[in-house]
Amino acid sequence: MSTTQLESEAQSDLFSPLQISDFQLKNRIVMAPLTRCRSDDNNVPTDMNRLYYQQRATAGLIITEGAQISPQGAGYPNTPGIYNIKQVQAWKKITDAVHEKGGRIFIQLWHVGRVSYPGIQPNDAPSLAPSAIKAEGTYVQPRAIELAEINDIVDEYRNAAENAMAAGFDGVEVHAANGYLIDQFLRDCSNQRTDHYGGGYENRTRFLLQVLDAVIKTCGSARVGVRLSPVNAFNSMSDSNPEALFSYVVEQLNPLNLAYLHLVEGQIHDENEAQTDDVFDPKCLREIYQGRYMSNLGYNKASATAAIQTEKADLVSFGDLFIANPDLTERFLLDAELNKTDLDTRYGGDEKGYIDYPLLPVTN
Repeated sequence: MSTTQLESEAQSDLFSPLQISDFQLKNRIVMAPLTRCRSDDNNVPTDMNRLYYQQRATAGLIITEGAQISPQGAGYPNTPGIYNIKQVQAWKKITDAVHEKGGRIFIQLWHVGRVSYPGIQPNDAPSLAPSAIKAEGTYVQPRAIELAEINDIVDEYRNAAENAMAAGFDGVEVHAANGYLIDQFLRDCSNQRTDHYGGGYENRTRFLLQVLDAVIKTCGSARVGVRLSPVNAFNSMSDSNPEALFSYVVEQLNPLNLAYLHLVEGQIHDENEAQTDDVFDPKCLREIYQGRYMSNLGYNKASATAAIQTEKADLVSFGDLFIANPDLTERFLLDAELNKTDLDTRYGGDEKGYIDYPLLPVTN
């Protein structure tokens, strides 16, 4: 990176452009991936989904809700997939709509692993996991993935990435966070394998790196991001030494020249809870990662601006704020009042609480 570029980025704020891959983001405000459970019963996005994303196209980048890479990768009802032609065609309408508004959009590639509700898996089969360890709650009892099956799942990621490119996405984000399959391989509470996918950090990171290799060969590294959540306990997750583990993981990402690393910097659904003394601050991973770094969790305009101006982040993603404020970028720019999220309609339903949040009045 040139001296001029470094000086320019040191003066950046939320509204500064940023180069990602071979295109420029118009600002550093990112719509975080948000599970909304509003696809049809066949896991195909609908026209309502198209409008939802188009409304938010003033973000510098949209990252879609998680899209399962296979029927087996699903965990919840009415979540979209990216594994068949009808899904690709439906997503193409969405990417076209976002691009027409000048936006950029990545799709998040998702396999839930053990975190699957009863009745979701094909033929009511057990869900898959690194080890046969059940998450707390009403999830089904998983079975351990056999060694011979791992390459098949990697191929599903590759196929999903190919479908994403066919659907017109600008890139893909590999979901390796929040207690889903890749995260289950990474952390030792859920991975107790005794083969070369379990045990030490190198083994537990192997599946993630295989998936990234397959997706990068399909999309190109500059169109691939990855999301991690080192201290998030959601979905019954923990690790005996998260700082050492995720420091190692991030070091392995450095040579890949990814579009970005997207880090959940705490516990989702509980971001105000104080961390215990034995949990490290994952923001320190910014010092290890050499590429574009995206911060996530509990940011507002002021804290996000400060993170970018102090070079603690290159981009900041917003979740809940984008649910209630389709025009969040404009509201930030004008310091306008923000809508409040209707929590009752966050996960599932119809247009209410999805595409009916009020926009700022148009002024001439």
